[in-house]
Amino acid sequence: MSVVLITGCSSGFGLETALAFARRGDTTVATMRNIAKADSLLKRAADEGLTVHVETLDVLDEKSIDNAVTKVLHDYGTIDVLVNNAGVGSRGPIETQSIDNAMRLMDTNFWGPMRTIRAVLPTMREQRSGAIINVSSISGRVPGTLYSGMYGASKHALNALSEALAGEVEPFSIRVVCIEPGFFATDIMANYVSLDESSSSVYAEDEAWFQSFVNAGIGGAPGPDVVARAIVSAAEDPTTALHQPVGDDATTYLDLLNQVDGYEGWMAVAEPIVEASAGPRPTAESK
Repeated sequence: MSVVLITGCSSGFGLETALAFARRGDTTVATMRNIAKADSLLKRAADEGLTVHVETLDVLDEKSIDNAVTKVLHDYGTIDVLVNNAGVGSRGPIETQSIDNAMRLMDTNFWGPMRTIRAVLPTMREQRSGAIINVSSISGRVPGTLYSGMYGASKHALNALSEALAGEVEPFSIRVVCIEPGFFATDIMANYVSLDESSSSVYAEDEAWFQSFVNAGIGGAPGPDVVARAIVSAAEDPTTALHQPVGDDATTYLDLLNQVDGYEGWMAVAEPIVEASAGPRPTAESK
């Protein structure tokens, strides 16, 4: 059995992943910035007779990360699997999003995993084994999504980091996997750093039009347990490829968007879906 450290476990993918590892009998350390939000995880674990250890870890705070990693190593002797799940979303035109919000998003989604990776690598190198599972997004593989540009940029950055890291740590028998979900029913909207819904924005009408595509995807999406199973499988199976799209829609979008360059690809995918419910895309003259 493995010692598994997971970030962002208060809800969604992280919560389900913690339960999935615990069901296998792994020593599961579920972390979150505010452990007061652990009630749901702990209740579900208790209901199933599972053991989940909860620790404080804020991916924005290097000292918090070091303290958590040090405690895990002291208590359990090693870390076999790191799951970088903590993340935030954003929505809004690039022109109107604040730089502060954009930097916070990048700090969480990119620099957060960078910090945790650096904290666990010395142990994994010494033991000549380990798996680093980065929860990215299909947004990190396809052209930038309209009105979610900063989120896509953070996931592209995480994917690039993961690709370089995989080559660097392979000689130490450490594996790196990017889990790349499509649309799933989670609470990510509650963790948005920015949500530009200003009716005065010159982009508002077009953003609302494109959001119809996103809403359609989320509306019929499966639950986060599907992603949790993919994460556990990636940790178990040494033949898992670096990039792991998760969800039928993720595979479909990847196939379609790889055939068309830039945002035109999103239009080819999104327009037929949106026009069915929201009509044609607004023209510049209507703004």
